[in-house]
Amino acid sequence: MDLIKSMTGYGRARQMRNSRDITVEVRAVNNRYLDCGVKMPRLYIFAEDAIKQRVQRAVSRGKVDVFITVDASAADTTKVTVNRDLAAQYASALNELAEVCGPVAYKVTPEVLARFPDVLSVTKADEDLEAVSADLCAVLDEALEAFNAMRAVEGRKLAEDIGGRLTAIEAYTGQVEQRSPETVAEYRRKLTARMQEVLQSSTVDPQRILTEAAIYADKVAVDEETVRLRSHVAQLRSMLQSDEPMGRKMDFLIQEVNREANTIGSKCGDVTIAQVAVNLKAEVEKMREQVQNIE
Repeated sequence: MDLIKSMTGYGRARQMRNSRDITVEVRAVNNRYLDCGVKMPRLYIFAEDAIKQRVQRAVSRGKVDVFITVDASAADTTKVTVNRDLAAQYASALNELAEVCGPVAYKVTPEVLARFPDVLSVTKADEDLEAVSADLCAVLDEALEAFNAMRAVEGRKLAEDIGGRLTAIEAYTGQVEQRSPETVAEYRRKLTARMQEVLQSSTVDPQRILTEAAIYADKVAVDEETVRLRSHVAQLRSMLQSDEPMGRKMDFLIQEVNREANTIGSKCGDVTIAQVAVNLKAEVEKMREQVQNIE
């Protein structure tokens, strides 16, 4: 199974088809939607729609430019036609002139008739437009194959980078999960010591301590956020293995990961968790930059 593809890539193909030397180049850069432009000799503009349809089947997103050059000098064929009616009129006129000249031996020949205007006409042979369009698309298919191969290579690199960042996010999530209960225990100890200091007594109401600690624990609880983080990471890993275009979906999920990281950072007053949240957001930002390159 192919992995995700990058939006950027380049492919080139050149073939001699029906005496035409056809070269097709395809290149693409990032774009939110598919934007395909075709540059080709005006003589072959009739094939533009077929070419764009071919590109749409191979690419779902990106700014794609297709450049086509055609050397058709070897394919140029001419057709010579005879205007029989006009030639017959010239022959009749020449025979009539011969009669005027008296008993002179005279014979009208093709060579003589060929010298008169419009007896012979030379035109370029009609082209089979469908056949020409098929030839252009065949070379385009080869260029698209090379183009997609490059995009797949770039996609593998992106997948490796993003996969590494997902592993880092999982590690940071684990640190938050481990540290969060410790912050509640520390708060309870600090609260007990403060109340003992204020009341100047070694004994304080344990129920009061438990109530305050419970309120604090509820306030700083990030269990829901970490569960969602792990769910988002699992979905992103699955998307990295997909052969379908996943760039937009991944971008949306990364926004969700960033939202959870922000919530964790805002909920926790603990310095350690705050630093982990900063690290989380740094990984998310780097990952978001990479996802912008994914189809």
